[in-house]
Amino acid sequence: MDVFLGDNSGGSMKIDTNEVLVTLADLVAINSINPAYEDGRSEDEVGRYVEEFFEKRGIETFRQDVLPGRYNVIARRAGRNARRRVIFEAHMDTASITGMTIPPFEPIIRDGRLYGRGSCDTKAGLAAMMHAVSSIEEPPCEVWLVAAVDEEYMFRGVLALCEGLHADAAIVAEPTELRAIIASKGVLRWKVRTKGKAAHSSKPHLGVNAISHMAQIVTALDREARRLEETAHPLLGHATLNVGVIHGGVQVNFVPDWCEIEIDRRLLPGATAEAVLAHHDAILDEVRELCPELDVQSDAPTIADPALETNAEGQVAKVAQRVLTQMGLNGELAGVPYGSDASKLARHGVPSIIFGPGSIDRAHAAVEYVECDQVMLAESFYRGFLLQFE
Repeated sequence: MDVFLGDNSGGSMKIDTNEVLVTLADLVAINSINPAYEDGRSEDEVGRYVEEFFEKRGIETFRQDVLPGRYNVIARRAGRNARRRVIFEAHMDTASITGMTIPPFEPIIRDGRLYGRGSCDTKAGLAAMMHAVSSIEEPPCEVWLVAAVDEEYMFRGVLALCEGLHADAAIVAEPTELRAIIASKGVLRWKVRTKGKAAHSSKPHLGVNAISHMAQIVTALDREARRLEETAHPLLGHATLNVGVIHGGVQVNFVPDWCEIEIDRRLLPGATAEAVLAHHDAILDEVRELCPELDVQSDAPTIADPALETNAEGQVAKVAQRVLTQMGLNGELAGVPYGSDASKLARHGVPSIIFGPGSIDRAHAAVEYVECDQVMLAESFYRGFLLQFE
């Protein structure tokens, strides 16, 4: 893969660059948009690239089938202690390219940043992990590098990985700006729809306006969102609630007989999907008291992912802190508001942290990039962690 360095005129010229950045550029050049989104496809081409990378270095790989044509790639390094295992996990799929204002699959290095879809989320972490795992002759314990599918949609790659898995620690690559993350919010998403009665808009009294009824629900949800701000987690802040999508009606001169919203609810540690949904049912009951005509239905969640909260005194957190401090980086443990594959591993009993180069503010953005120096530091951190986790 050719990597290009932008010049001051906005053009570019080919350069020789670090092997980790070449690998990252190779990965960015591959379209691996999640199949759930426009122009998406399976992660197969990235999977085969990861396999070839390790096979060239004499490292064992195997596939874990997840969905038709979609599989996790696992590279395995034996360690001195065969009874202990560390998981390095990074997802291969990316978000959509809709709205991007740069070429998504033409990696360019400019001003110390590598640009392209997936450069930040999370092919930078994947490339750094690949080189860290391949560079160690004999780690203290067994290491699995897992290149997983479907993180950007339904987390089915990591869920397949967890089936029957035993491991003593996991690091999941996401853009954390080189901070060790031990806490992240969970996410719960579901749809609510109201049903009304259609009529001609010149005689609205003959109909029941489903959009007007939904407006009362949205107002109640706005009050709930403000209430959530009253309680905060020390690393994550407060829980959030957002109505992100609304549809309704047929045309402007009809009284609308249906309306639908999609809700995104971010959870703090300790909150369960069951308790949150029961609370929201109670909110709908309050709206019913004010609006006896209300006909509303809530769907089952499309995603119900609990929050992550890893023990700050556990080995995985302590080793991460020690390595970061040795590198002269910020070793203070932190939290992030977004979800990742780490919460699924933690729920399965694997102590997990999130760590990687780049900022989440660049993920899914119109201009996605990652800082090259952070990619190199991440590779050093991953290697240091593997050498010190005994």
